Amino acid sequence: MNERFSASTLKNPLLPDEVLFGEKGVTFRERKVFSSTENFVFYNDIAGVEIDSGIFFSTIRIKARAREQEIVIQNFAKADARKVKELILERAKH
Repeated sequence: MNERFSASTLKNPLLPDEVLFGEKGVTFRERKVFSSTENFVFYNDIAGVEIDSGIFFSTIRIKARAREQEIVIQNFAKADARKVKELILERAKH
């Protein structure tokens, strides 16, 4: 049940963003050089998922009901971004 997706290491070889699927929700890890942010959202609290695709990579934007700001994770392969969106929407229905 637990699945993990990592962003491309081309743009950030040491600290790629990650998406981790759990039983009750999904964790988004945004990594930077001197800090990182980890956000956990229950599947039922996800209001929407958007994907911005560039030539090579995609950015995933998560809109959670209880948060003003959206969660943004970057540099994912297009296929991985689509799979992340599909899994989130599928699990949010149940």
